[in-house]
Formats: sequence, C-alpha cells, structure tokens
Amino acid sequence: MLVKIVQLEVSAKNISGPLTIAQYAGHTVRIGFVQFLIFLAVVSISLGVLNLLPIPILDGGHLLYYLVEAIKGAPLSKEALAWGQQVGIVLLFALMSLAFYNDIVRLLQ
Repeated sequence: MLVKIVQLEVSAKNISGPLTIAQYAGHTVRIGFVQFLIFLAVVSISLGVLNLLPIPILDGGHLLYYLVEAIKGAPLSKEALAWGQQVGIVLLFALMSLAFYNDIVRLLQ
C-alpha cells in the first residue's frame, strides 16, 4: 500500500494512526468479543509487516543491512550505518506524522 501511495495510485488518507485504531477498537468491542480479538490480530499482523519494511531503524532495515553485508562480503562502515539510521528516523517520523495528521483530520470532520 505504501508503494501505491508513493506512486500516487492510492490516497495517503488511507494511512491511520493510533486514534483511528482506538476508534475501531471501540466499535469492535461493541460488536462482540470475538470481533475485537480478530481486530487485535489484524492490528498485530499489520504492525509486524510494518516492522519488516526496509527502513534502517526497523527490523526490516537490519535485514537489509545483513543482505548488503552478505553481498559486499564485509560489514558496512559506521558512517553508512549512522546515515541509514538517520534516514530511517526521518522516514518513520514522516510516516507517523502523516498518520497522526490523518487521524486529527478525521476527528475534526
């Protein structure tokens, strides 16, 4: 979905943050306990997939570093690791900011 958002095929309004998640959790609790557990499972799986994105600060980024090291045959320099971590923090902050922005816009509507 993130790739399609970057390619402008899908609206960035589809990204939700903790406020929307809390709203949907409340809705599923009212529907029933089983539906709430299913919702929790979907949220957990979504967070697991998000964690595997190849963003250096996440686990997927560490896997990317390992892949680059395997191809290169040597560890990456400390400067490359630090640069990657900084880029990862900026990307993650941008994604979180977009999610919070979308949540606040949805609340105000």
